[in-house]
Amino acid sequence: MATKTTIKPLGDNVLVKPAKADEVSAGGILLPGTVKEKPQIGEVMAVGEGWHNNEGKIFPLSVKIGQKVLYTKWGGNEVKVGNEEWKIVKQGDILAIVE
Repeated sequence: MATKTTIKPLGDNVLVKPAKADEVSAGGILLPGTVKEKPQIGEVMAVGEGWHNNEGKIFPLSVKIGQKVLYTKWGGNEVKVGNEEWKIVKQGDILAIVE
């Protein structure tokens, strides 16, 4: 029996499904896996409840599930669940919403 794993970010963390890396360069050259640049754009899959101030008040996050976001190149943590690769980033590492 297969078990389903659900990832629920805590605090101001956001779960992002990174976009696929380009397989071919702009000039049409096939890129091997070692040369591909990791994408900085992904889809928000889940968000934490928000960040807490010193008085315990919760402030909701600015991003929502389903939005495409641009995040910092070296921000966040990569996680692998089954065959899926995800990235967990802090809201502060998200630079923009891509429309």
